[in-house]
Amino acid sequence: MRLNAIRVFALLGVFSFVFFGCSSKRSKEAKRSTTAAVLVNPVHNEVPEQVYDRQKRSAVDDTKIQVTAAKEEPKEESIRVDLPLVKREFRAAWVATVANINWPSKRNLSTEQQKQEAIALLDLLKNNNFNAVIFQVRPSADAMYKSTFEPWSVFLNGEIGRQPYPYYDPLEFWVDEAHKRGLELHVWLNPYRAHHSNGGTVTSESMVRKASDYVVRLKNGMYWFDPADPRTQDHASRVVNDIVKRYDIDGVHFDDYFYPYATYNGGADFPDDKTWNAYRNAGGKLSRADWRRDHVNNFIKRIYTEIKAEKNFVKFGLSPFGIWKPGYPAGITGSSQYDELYADAKLWLNEGWVDYFTPQLYWPISPAKQSFTALLKWWQSENTYNRHLWPGLNTVEVRTADRPTEIVNQVNATRELVPNSPGEVHWSIAGLTKSPAMLQALVDGPYKEEALVPKSLWLNANPLLKPTLLLTTEKNAVFAKWLHKQPDQIRHWVLYVRYGDEWSTEILTKDITSKELPRMKNNKTLYDVAVRGVDRLGNESDYIAKRVQRK
Repeated sequence: MRLNAIRVFALLGVFSFVFFGCSSKRSKEAKRSTTAAVLVNPVHNEVPEQVYDRQKRSAVDDTKIQVTAAKEEPKEESIRVDLPLVKREFRAAWVATVANINWPSKRNLSTEQQKQEAIALLDLLKNNNFNAVIFQVRPSADAMYKSTFEPWSVFLNGEIGRQPYPYYDPLEFWVDEAHKRGLELHVWLNPYRAHHSNGGTVTSESMVRKASDYVVRLKNGMYWFDPADPRTQDHASRVVNDIVKRYDIDGVHFDDYFYPYATYNGGADFPDDKTWNAYRNAGGKLSRADWRRDHVNNFIKRIYTEIKAEKNFVKFGLSPFGIWKPGYPAGITGSSQYDELYADAKLWLNEGWVDYFTPQLYWPISPAKQSFTALLKWWQSENTYNRHLWPGLNTVEVRTADRPTEIVNQVNATRELVPNSPGEVHWSIAGLTKSPAMLQALVDGPYKEEALVPKSLWLNANPLLKPTLLLTTEKNAVFAKWLHKQPDQIRHWVLYVRYGDEWSTEILTKDITSKELPRMKNNKTLYDVAVRGVDRLGNESDYIAKRVQRK
């Protein structure tokens, strides 16, 4: 009997310790207090009855402390306030990997050196209030990531098909590091280029060999997939969908290379007699130019549709040559992508087959024959579905005496001409890394404040719930802590604080969920704190705001 009683009391003691101990832990985690809590330190030689009595007394004392603390600092209620608007603007830079233009700076860098170069570029963007990066993952039918469809890029490790050593996945690394800094990452692919003239010797690993039946050689040494061959479209589609499925990317991006520029083939016509003759023999009636454009049009529509079917939130962007045709608008001269590249970019914008459109407007605002502003106005007039129109700026070598001033003026002009969804993409990040004056002009001027990416209202998203907010008032500071029931849906937080009559905002990455705020700043008192969540498409939750308790 004595042994059974000891067992019963022992079980009661364990239950009491778990129940009251866990209650105390939850209470202390929910409340930061300067009042010391009673600590329980079991004495090993106590009998079970003594353990039970001491723990019960300790739990009662702990409860008294909690009640006293609650009386000293009443629970603050949420309030409704007029919060300032947060700036919205897409601010991105292209990072080119082809021919090692931007990254990695050399072939055969070690894995660690490649990572450090990537981090330096991402830090530069983050520290200068950019919010996106467009990273070239497929320079020419090769991969800056682990692919089952195409070989590792020669521009990564100096040899087609050679994986990094020690092994890592560069795209996975870029995605993770970009998101840590609150930057969107868009993957940039060239759909039709099979081998670059700077890509070294063509080997058995190259798609030039593996797809030799539908790849042609150009006179400048490049190789090109035949856009009219169904196998070209199927292969490119598999590559895009594989990336969309496996990586946590924010966008897919194509540039201006569709059919190649005529100079690539010495001015001669594109060598697609095989597919053209097959089309004609089957009874095709289109002209050769319309037939080429038709294949590209169908491919663009297909890619947009397939991306949305897999992940609706992944944006599809295009950056075509800046002039559709000479004379559009009146007075514009230059090359015609419609006639030379067989790219009917106006149609793609008119049909809404893109989420954002980035025409490469690489000319200055003046003179008029290729005016940045004249072309941007014209493209905006063609934006029938109100997609994002974020022009490409020639930050590296726009032809003007004062390049930083010209680029700043172009950013400001874009804000005026596309006020509902401003943004731009800088060609390329070298225009920032190699020009401190350019970077300084931007961060001192139009990029002085942080900005969220504009919302994509045509893309469906689940409404974000309102977060919770807890304020703990201390002697010289207020500790703010916020949480969300669906943390996986959060990409950013916006924190609002009011000192005196003035509100200020801060855009925070999703992992930052607390902040210590001084009670006085610039001789002004902290009165209110508010916070809201932002999802990956820029949609905001309702805010929660609380008034700081006065001591």
